[in-house]
Amino acid sequence: MVINLTVFLICLKIFFARMTDVCLGTFRTVNVVKGNKGMATLIAFIEVFIWYMVAKEALNPSIKSIFVPIAYAGGFATGTYLGMLLSARYIDGHLTVNVISSTINENDILTIKEHGFGVSMLNTHDNKTLLILEINKKHLKELRKLIKSIDENSFITVNETKYVHNGFIK
Repeated sequence: MVINLTVFLICLKIFFARMTDVCLGTFRTVNVVKGNKGMATLIAFIEVFIWYMVAKEALNPSIKSIFVPIAYAGGFATGTYLGMLLSARYIDGHLTVNVISSTINENDILTIKEHGFGVSMLNTHDNKTLLILEINKKHLKELRKLIKSIDENSFITVNETKYVHNGFIK
């Protein structure tokens, strides 16, 4: 199947426009979850405007080529991936990290604090220790490495935090 220049250019336009609007949509969704109303609203307007323009082009009945839906789908997939990267890089967030361990002790807690992390420790009824830490998400890799160096068998859960008031956060 040969693709002519006009169809090729339309496919490129659809791919990049769809990539842009889906990337914005992913970024907008994260802003909605984080409560950034103004930013989410602005992104929504731009996202839907682009989507309308590209959908109009993609659904043009005079263009009969399998490459049009391929460009549309490819732009969607690429936009999702790029939107996730963009959100991870530019949207600050906090994480609640819970660690359950059979071996962590007071000295280990001091080590964690010496690395700049605020930590609360609770003893469980089955002789384990529960650590609760609130961190900036950019420090997660560092904290996981530290916890695993102290107890590689520890059970770690990580949850996004919507709101933080007071406390110590690295």
